[in-house]
Amino acid sequence: MKRITVIGAGNVGATLVYELVRRSLAQEILLLDINAPATHGKALDMWETSPLHNFSTRVRGVGNDYEATQDSSIVIMTAGLARKPGMSRDDLVEINAKIMRDVAANIKKYSPEAILIVVTNPLDVMTYAAFLGTGFPRERVFGMAGVLDTARYRSFIAEELNISPRDIQAMLMGGHGDSMVPLPRYTTVGGIPISELLPADKLNAIVERTKQGGKELVDLLGVSAWYAPGAAAAEMVEAVVRNERRVLPVCAGLSGEYGLSNLHLGVPVVLGEKGVEKVIELKLDASELALVHKSAESVKQVMQQLDAMKIF
Repeated sequence: MKRITVIGAGNVGATLVYELVRRSLAQEILLLDINAPATHGKALDMWETSPLHNFSTRVRGVGNDYEATQDSSIVIMTAGLARKPGMSRDDLVEINAKIMRDVAANIKKYSPEAILIVVTNPLDVMTYAAFLGTGFPRERVFGMAGVLDTARYRSFIAEELNISPRDIQAMLMGGHGDSMVPLPRYTTVGGIPISELLPADKLNAIVERTKQGGKELVDLLGVSAWYAPGAAAAEMVEAVVRNERRVLPVCAGLSGEYGLSNLHLGVPVVLGEKGVEKVIELKLDASELALVHKSAESVKQVMQQLDAMKIF
């Protein structure tokens, strides 16, 4: 792949770029931000590690020059106001939607065939905003949330069981935040159902911690996390670049799946070179489906706030 662009040179964006260059996923990776010196400085610092980490991908800071990103195959949107203590993801809607509007217009102008991956919060609604702003098909506009949330969930389980997280498989659905829907029935450890290894009370505590995972880090750091979000986004980019057709939970546009339409929500998909190649419909039981629909209603409420602002 020739060119990938990361928009936003903050903690998440810079971490993501470094993950991408070390995985050698493109000939060139560009970092774009209104803070031009930061893009140039961080990109240069990363490039100077190339002899040490043995990568040849060129990483360049381009300031706020969208024209320099022309014909990017993948664009990852990380720019926006970060959450601070006492703020919910939904508090960021208006500010970040206006940023997304401008970014989407430039992506559409300079990289009309790109796949757009959204990391900006509130994730589900900003993915919807990117879909509106670009007019791209739903397969090419999706958000990073489930990969991050499942990583947190799996790491907490590994900590509780004192085992490697590599042996844990899990799935979550729904919105990114308090209304997310972890699915213990689809959680296994080396193929063993989690219910055989953890009592219900401990598993429920892990589920609740996962729902509050972002807030826990905001309270500790004073700002949103960046290592895990950056790595999660890189995992998605790699699945697209290498056409791995991985089954991952992402924030995808729905058109009838799970009885839901006209919104973006976390669901399992097949992720490959064309983006979201298939939305997988799990056979949820009545209680699981009810939780997914409850989460969808929460996302729709924020979508309606966005629509009422008439930004798009």
